[in-house]
Amino acid sequence: MSKITVIGAGNVGATAAQRIAEKELANEVVLVDVVEGMPQGKGLDMYESAPVEGFDTMVTGSNTYEATAGSDIIVVTAGIARKPGMSRDDLQNTNAGIVKSCVEQAVKHSPNSIILVVSNPLDVMTYVAKKVSGFDRKRVIGMAGVLDSARFRSFIAMELKVSVEDVSAFVLGGHGDSMVPLPRYSTVAGIPLPDLMDQATIDRLVKRTANGGIEIVNFLKTGSAYYAPSSSVVQMVEAIVKDKKRILPCAVWLQGEYGQSDVVVGVPIKIGRSGMEEIVQIKLTPEEQAALNKSAADVKSNMAKLSI
Repeated sequence: MSKITVIGAGNVGATAAQRIAEKELANEVVLVDVVEGMPQGKGLDMYESAPVEGFDTMVTGSNTYEATAGSDIIVVTAGIARKPGMSRDDLQNTNAGIVKSCVEQAVKHSPNSIILVVSNPLDVMTYVAKKVSGFDRKRVIGMAGVLDSARFRSFIAMELKVSVEDVSAFVLGGHGDSMVPLPRYSTVAGIPLPDLMDQATIDRLVKRTANGGIEIVNFLKTGSAYYAPSSSVVQMVEAIVKDKKRILPCAVWLQGEYGQSDVVVGVPIKIGRSGMEEIVQIKLTPEEQAALNKSAADVKSNMAKLSI
């Protein structure tokens, strides 16, 4: 992959750009932001770390989209961040306008790109990006389940005092309070989670996962999480660039899968060079399916409030 654009040079975008550069996932990373001088300054600062960190990826910043022309991947992080007391849905109208404008300009210059959406509320913003771009659903993917699963894995590792490397976890559904963690499909070194902890403990960790974002917002008070979100989207970038065929939980436009249509919901997908290469359908219990249905209904109701 020769060129990756990151829209939004705030904490999530800048940290994602830095990780992409350090992993040398592109020849060039372009940071775009409306704030004059900010993407240029951060881009130059990052590139000046190249001799120390030992990477050859060129990092530049721009306030316009001409510099992004011919990008292979566009990472959308633009939007306002949550403040204490705000739900992801409170952000919806403001961020829908921002994401619409960003995507319109980006796809004009990079019509063959793959769009990865990080802006909140995630599922609805992924829908906005798909609608505005007119891209096939394979090329518009939301980052949610990767982050939610990472949080769930972290909490499981902390609880059991084991390495996070041995913990696998799956979280489906919308990104937020209606997410659907799947303890049955979550394992520690292959051992199912229900064999290692009681239901009350699992329920507590599931609840903490669902509130993972707001827990950090409440600590920071003036911003929201960015280390784990940026890591999560870069894992998706790497799967595309290296054609890894990873199975990752991501937010995509469903057309009948899991009994859902015309809605963006987090499900396991195979992700590789062409974007979403397959939706992996796993068997859900009636309770899990009901939770996924509720999650999808929540997203649909929010989509209906849009005026784009």
